[in-house]
Amino acid sequence: MNLDAASLAILWPAFIAGLLVTATHVPLGMQVLARGIVFIDLAVAQIAGVGVILADSLGWEPQGVAVQVAALSAALAGAFFLTWTERRWPEVQEAIIGVVFVLASSVALLLLARNVHGGEHLKDLLLGQILWVSPERLPLQVLIAAAILALWYGLGARVGRAGFYVLFACAVTASVQLVGLYLVFSTLVIPALATYRTRRRRHLKAYLIGAVGYAAGLAASAATDLPTGAMIVCALAITGGAVAYAGRGAVAA
Repeated sequence: MNLDAASLAILWPAFIAGLLVTATHVPLGMQVLARGIVFIDLAVAQIAGVGVILADSLGWEPQGVAVQVAALSAALAGAFFLTWTERRWPEVQEAIIGVVFVLASSVALLLLARNVHGGEHLKDLLLGQILWVSPERLPLQVLIAAAILALWYGLGARVGRAGFYVLFACAVTASVQLVGLYLVFSTLVIPALATYRTRRRRHLKAYLIGAVGYAAGLAASAATDLPTGAMIVCALAITGGAVAYAGRGAVAA
């Protein structure tokens, strides 16, 4: 695919989707890093994916309300469980998150084992189909992102442990079906990690990493015909690395 008018018509909804995912994942990612529970997004996203796969195996409409409810219900159940474990065993929370991720991944593989399209479904869950995001899906994603950000910035510290996990589950459920698990993890962690030692304009720099990473990844994928999700992950990593390197040694960059 070359960067002509036709490809731009496909790329712009994907770029908007990436910006929406970045909008919610930057502040959540910073909180995840501060809490030391980096792999929570993989676990919750995988649980949401199990909900989607289970709904698909029951023959429900792929983009129907029932599938969204199944995915969100699974993610919320996982979030509430992790809230309980963090309160009960905070010292081993990261290990518990890892076990939850492996368990959810194994359940997903078992559900897909007898599905003739199992490999395709698994690839979609991991790498997503951001290139085929339809413009009609974007208004709902805008509303979801706006609601999450309003609650996050409006409540601040009052959101509490349970509130954080609920908002996190809602954000991940919406984004994993939009861009895939790898991009969810990369968008959550890379901008937050690259700006970890930044004290001034940290949010702005993190948002720029996300925007530039998605734009560069989409453009590179279109120019080379290589997988879009993987290309965006690489672009985010390169952009984040460049920002971190440029800000090295700056105490209040």
